[in-house]
Amino acid sequence: MSQKPEVSDLVASVLRHVNELLLAPLRVRRFVNLHKDFDADDGEITRTRKLRRNVIEERYAPLIEALYSDARAIVQDARITYESGEIGTISRTLSIRSVD
Repeated sequence: MSQKPEVSDLVASVLRHVNELLLAPLRVRRFVNLHKDFDADDGEITRTRKLRRNVIEERYAPLIEALYSDARAIVQDARITYESGEIGTISRTLSIRSVD
């Protein structure tokens, strides 16, 4: 659902509004809606919901690089830990949007 154009348009409109309140260097220029939440079971956040930046930087490096390039989409592979303890991978094409 995060990749539906309607959802992306809604996020873009909110970001445009927020950008009006920010100084130019602080404005959001591009964004991507991820296909899953950061999860403590996947090691991306702590149990107290703090980001583990080194894990995020490592796992999402291609996505971060794409945000700073001219790419319009990226195929992102994400590791998922199921309730049973099994580990799987899902692959999704994520749209990268510019905020006008």
